[in-house]
Amino acid sequence: MIKSAGKLIILTILLSVSFVAKAQDNVIDQIIWVVGDEAILKSDVEKARMEMQARGERIEGDPYCLIPEQLAVQKLFLDQAKADSIEAPPSEIARSVTRYENNVIANLGSKEKAEEYLGSPMTELREEWREQIRNNYLVQEAQKNIIGKKNTLTPSEVRRYYSQLSQDSLPYVPTTVEAQIITFEPKIPLTETDKIKERLREFTNRINSGETSFATMAIMYSDDKGSAPAGGELGFMGRAQLLTEFSNVAFSLNDPKKISNIVETEYGFHIIQLIERRGDRANFRHILLRPQVPAADMEKTMAVMDTLATEIRSNKYSFDEAASLSSDKETRKNNGLMVNRKQESSNYGTPRFTMEELPAEVGKVVNTMKVGEISAPFKMTQDNGKDVVAIVKLKEKVEGHIANVSDDYQSLKGIVEDKKQQEILKKWMQAKIKGTYVSIDKDWVNCDFQYEGWIK
Repeated sequence: MIKSAGKLIILTILLSVSFVAKAQDNVIDQIIWVVGDEAILKSDVEKARMEMQARGERIEGDPYCLIPEQLAVQKLFLDQAKADSIEAPPSEIARSVTRYENNVIANLGSKEKAEEYLGSPMTELREEWREQIRNNYLVQEAQKNIIGKKNTLTPSEVRRYYSQLSQDSLPYVPTTVEAQIITFEPKIPLTETDKIKERLREFTNRINSGETSFATMAIMYSDDKGSAPAGGELGFMGRAQLLTEFSNVAFSLNDPKKISNIVETEYGFHIIQLIERRGDRANFRHILLRPQVPAADMEKTMAVMDTLATEIRSNKYSFDEAASLSSDKETRKNNGLMVNRKQESSNYGTPRFTMEELPAEVGKVVNTMKVGEISAPFKMTQDNGKDVVAIVKLKEKVEGHIANVSDDYQSLKGIVEDKKQQEILKKWMQAKIKGTYVSIDKDWVNCDFQYEGWIK
């Protein structure tokens, strides 16, 4: 999973989808900025502007000044990522695309509603998300390299920062919650897995007979929506970057014309094709098929989890006991206590989540609960794409409030870290602009830019 960069300056256009193809039919394109050897087009700015409007974002200031500068800043960070030889792990990007897609569908109700609301088929949306997630990852890693170890803070620095703030400017700490979760994965009937294996064997036969190519079949049928648009290609990776079951089979392949036997992982069933080896790294294609849980089996699991929730409420078991005995492997740890690994201030994560940091399905349920309450069962999609049935207990809730040192030291530390990081990155950016060729069309220079030195 890609770590959150909530404390870093992310001066990129955020994850979005394109709403502008039809609107731009009559736009005459032109180069408005050149940064190094990269051009920024008028159509790039129009697309970003309309995407921001479609998301309901308020644009502070002139979008035709703000957006080109954001795009220029992104290009400089991407250039640094290239210089640092930073690569975006395809498997992590694929998982992030899947997670993002699941959140969108959960928020909007269904795949069909998501496609209607966002104005594009899901295949196109996934490809856009894949490229944007990849760029954001590269920008974040470049920023981390720039910041390095220059951001170490002492408790006295945090207290000094707090003491210097006026009462009106004290930060607001959003509502946070701690929750426990029990998940149960419905058992998939053997007949369903047999169907999946038979389809993969059919794909192998069609590819081996020359009827079609592996890449074509991946684009058309693979359930790995991150790699499917690229013909199932994963990019060059070492063994450690892949799941053990997958890498053991993949790295045993020597002939690009051969297709592997069927491999089962936590994500489903795969067939694999070698593209190229480079030392201890290799590039593979794969096709993933994921068995679907029949509706009847999902309903049975919902009923079982409903009974479990009732028994916990009646004190037949404690939630801790039920989690340690009944839950799936991952949520069995810590008696089902959910861990927020998006908080970079801790290497081990924290049990505290803001509502936005919770998985979408969990957040929707927890939002209406009282402390100590046990939810009704609900369906949720895990990061590996599998559907499970879950119940949650709201363990603790701290309402939003004005920060104070005794209760909110970690939050204040994060604010001070963010401030220090911004200073480091701003200093780096000013030096980068000074040493980079920049040319701006005369009609686009009358702006109050965030950074100095663009106009030379």
